[in-house]
Amino acid sequence: MTRPPLGSTMRLIRPAPNVLGFYDGRVEGVRIWSDEPNWLDDGAYTLGVCTYAIVDGAQALVYDTHISLAHARIIRRTLEEMGVTSIRVVLSHWHDDHIAGNEVFQDCEIIANTLTASALERGRAEIEGGNPPIKPLVLPNRTFEDSLRLTVGAIPVELRQVEIHSHDGTVLLMPDAGLLLAGDTLEDSITYVSEPERLAAHLLDLERMSDWQFERILPNHGSLEAIEAGGYDRSLIAATEAYVRKLLACRHDTDLAKQDLRTFGADIFATTATEYFVPYEAVHRQNVEAVIAANGQ
Repeated sequence: MTRPPLGSTMRLIRPAPNVLGFYDGRVEGVRIWSDEPNWLDDGAYTLGVCTYAIVDGAQALVYDTHISLAHARIIRRTLEEMGVTSIRVVLSHWHDDHIAGNEVFQDCEIIANTLTASALERGRAEIEGGNPPIKPLVLPNRTFEDSLRLTVGAIPVELRQVEIHSHDGTVLLMPDAGLLLAGDTLEDSITYVSEPERLAAHLLDLERMSDWQFERILPNHGSLEAIEAGGYDRSLIAATEAYVRKLLACRHDTDLAKQDLRTFGADIFATTATEYFVPYEAVHRQNVEAVIAANGQ
């Protein structure tokens, strides 16, 4: 495995008007932190990770601060070189690979829902002592509940709180563009189960999301080609729902629980925007084990 400097393999993409994507990972034979298991490589880089900035004139809204300080510095420098003088940050949820660059934006408004702020406060010691560590952890300095409307220059955006993937999700809707920045609520190839005991609640919010008005989806984990081409269609929601329902069925179907991802998700991959990607085999195995363990508690 080669190990290039942090940020050196990141690509700047433009998936939609006024939207920049900062994509890194899915580089074969490359890890950027360690050959040993760690959240940066195994939870983000290997799977592919993209954070976003909405830009209009001198204003920018950064949606997640990426997986390292080096990545965050590149994001900030890119925006400033474009003439941006006012930056705000929105955190999609509290997990490491979305908040690792917060320190680079500590002089900016950092917005999160109240559950994210609480989760970061509770998890501070573990986050700062993690592998790799995020230290100091910079917390959000503005919070909201349920929803929050903002403008970036002349562009209206709406933050909406959801419980999908984690209890504290925040997605960002650009209504004029018909675009949803989904954080980790939707993911290609499959959702990463972090709160297995809450999957039934996640299904309820996926159903709620399916009633919203938008055409395209930009997730934080997915294919570079799909994101660069403008994101995913709405079938990414159906794929996530179908996968979660099959996961829940594993609690009572031992044969289903033994299937590899290619077999388990074959019908989903054939009929939705998601695609099979080999590194998600490990994610799927962890998901199945987590769901079965939660059922036994």
